[in-house]
Amino acid sequence: MTYEHDEIAEQQADITDLLLHHVFAPLIEDQHVRGVLPAPPTTDAVRVVLGDKDEYAPDQLTAYEIPLRTGDELRTPHDVAALLRTVHTGTHIYPRDKVSTVMGMTLFTVDPTTVTPAPVTNDDWTLTLLRYLASPSTEKRPQARPCGFLFLGPDRLRLYVDTDESVPGITAADVHPGGALTALLAALPSLLDEQRLTTTDTDDPHCSLVVDLTDW
Repeated sequence: MTYEHDEIAEQQADITDLLLHHVFAPLIEDQHVRGVLPAPPTTDAVRVVLGDKDEYAPDQLTAYEIPLRTGDELRTPHDVAALLRTVHTGTHIYPRDKVSTVMGMTLFTVDPTTVTPAPVTNDDWTLTLLRYLASPSTEKRPQARPCGFLFLGPDRLRLYVDTDESVPGITAADVHPGGALTALLAALPSLLDEQRLTTTDTDDPHCSLVVDLTDW
C-alpha cells in the first residue's frame, strides 16, 4: 500500500493532537513535549521534541525522528508515544548516521525494529476515551454525552453520561480503560439499557444507576 501525502498529514495531525496533552503533563518522568515537527516529506516520519517543562534553549532539547510506516500500516499516536518513552530513558546507542542536528537541537533517528515500546498506560487509554466522548471527530456528539468521570482503580473508570431519552437521569458506566475502546464506544448507548448489567442500588449520589461494563 502506498500512503499519499494526505494520509501522512492526517496521521501527523492525530499525533499532534495526542501529544498536546504532554505539553503540560509529563510524557516521561519530568520530560515534556516541547514540539511536534513534520519531518521532510520524503521520510514519512514525525519528529517530536522533548525537554524540561518551560525549556526553550535548543541545546537543552532533544528531537526524535520516528518513521510512521510499519509494514502496510501507519503507526498510531499511541505507538509514537510508547516509542518515545523507551528511547528517552536509559542508554541507547545510535549509529553515527542516525545522530544529527536540526534547528540547534540534537536529532536522533529512531529505528523501531531495535526498540521495545513502553506499554500503553491506563491513563493513556482513559485520555483517548474521554477526549473522544468530549470532542468526537464527527459533527454530531455521541448519544452518550459525557457529564463527568472518576478513577475507581488502576483498571476501572466510571463515566457519567446522559443519554437523551433512552435512560432518564445520569447513568454511571464502569469501564476498563484498556479494553476494546472502539467497540465499546460504538456500543455504549445500547449497553446502557442492558438490565442484566445494571444496578440501581448504588451509594453514588451522582447517578441514578450504574452499568458494569468492565467485562464487556
